[in-house]
Amino acid sequence: QAQLVESGGGLVQAGGSLRLSCAPSGRTFSISAMSWFRQAPGKAREFVAALRWRGSNSYYADSVKGRFTISRDNAKNTVYLQMNSLKPEDTAVYYCAAATGYSSSLYSYTLKEKYDYWGQGTQVTVSS
Repeated sequence: QAQLVESGGGLVQAGGSLRLSCAPSGRTFSISAMSWFRQAPGKAREFVAALRWRGSNSYYADSVKGRFTISRDNAKNTVYLQMNSLKPEDTAVYYCAAATGYSSSLYSYTLKEKYDYWGQGTQVTVSS
C-alpha cells in the first residue's frame, strides 16, 4: 500500500500562482508514474499532468500546457504541481494519484483507471 498526502491548495486571484505538493509514503518502490487530476463541482474528474516516477517524461492536458509544471524532488520524495497564470476555470479539488502498472505510452496515464492510489484532495479556488 502507498499513501499520498497533498498540500498547498488555497484561494488566489486570477493570474496568480500556487504550488501543490504530494508526498507518497509506504510502498513507493512500486510506483511507475504520478499524476494530478482535478474535479470541479458537477463535473467529472479530469487529468491535469503526469510524470514518470523514474525519469523526467511528463504529459499535460491541453488546458494547462504552458501554465502548469509537474516535477519531483527526489531528496524529499515529493511531487509538485506548479500552477501559474491561474484562471477561474482552474477552480477545482486537485487530487494526486499514483500508478503501479507500467505503460510505455504516457498517454495511458491520462486515464483515471490507470491509478491505484489517490490522495484526499486539496481545494484550489481562483477568483476573477
